[in-house]
Amino acid sequence: MATDPYTAPRSRVADVPVAGAEGSFTSEGRAVPAGHGWKWITDGWGLFRRQPGTWILLLIVFVLISVLIALIPILGSIASNVLWPVFAGGIMLGCRELDQGGELAVGHLFAGFRDHLGKLVVIGILYLVALIVVVLVAFAITGAGIGFGALMGTDRGGAEMNVTAILLGVLLALALIIPVAMAVWFAPTLVVLNDLGVGDAVKASFRACLRNIIPFLVYGAIGIGLAIVASIPFGLGWLALGPTLAASVYAAYRDIFYTS
Repeated sequence: MATDPYTAPRSRVADVPVAGAEGSFTSEGRAVPAGHGWKWITDGWGLFRRQPGTWILLLIVFVLISVLIALIPILGSIASNVLWPVFAGGIMLGCRELDQGGELAVGHLFAGFRDHLGKLVVIGILYLVALIVVVLVAFAITGAGIGFGALMGTDRGGAEMNVTAILLGVLLALALIIPVAMAVWFAPTLVVLNDLGVGDAVKASFRACLRNIIPFLVYGAIGIGLAIVASIPFGLGWLALGPTLAASVYAAYRDIFYTS
């Protein structure tokens, strides 16, 4: 049977990546080699080197805004946790602009307030609620342990019980905060760059991080080392490291969620 050459082709597109000039995107993400944890940082450095002056100015503006917000009693802390995805989303838009040959502008820091503001704020609210739950659980465990230690008296045994309870609470908080961080690590990026819903973005971020635990361990270890070095000269190294780490999130996103 002859085929009309002017008829639009039909195919099932639900199960294939979305292809475009940027490559092929898949919300499932992919596992990458351990060494890519270092590659994300070097790629982030490459984006920083394209416009170091703009990056540093953007960082200074962000720090000033963060300080001003933090000065607001109670509400400042809430606002910081709710608004960070909005700023992060704007920075990711700037990274994409750089990656595609455009220019980064300080205004990109506020681009999230124009695009997908509602979704980004919801991510911030979910993050804040998760933090509150983590703190409450940690305090509950620590308080229960200290209370039990008090029943034992104020002798050495009671003091040791208190220390054990506090350490248990800290370790529990760290264990609980890791999956929270995994769920929101790529969420703002997936919202602003791929228009995913909040739920889909959070799930995709968590899956991507889970599939790349080893590269993230490498990334974290190197990041800690660089942070120590950057902090030595009066913290001036953060003028370069801060933007580099921010851009490395975009580099990791491109590496995990796109195939060329």
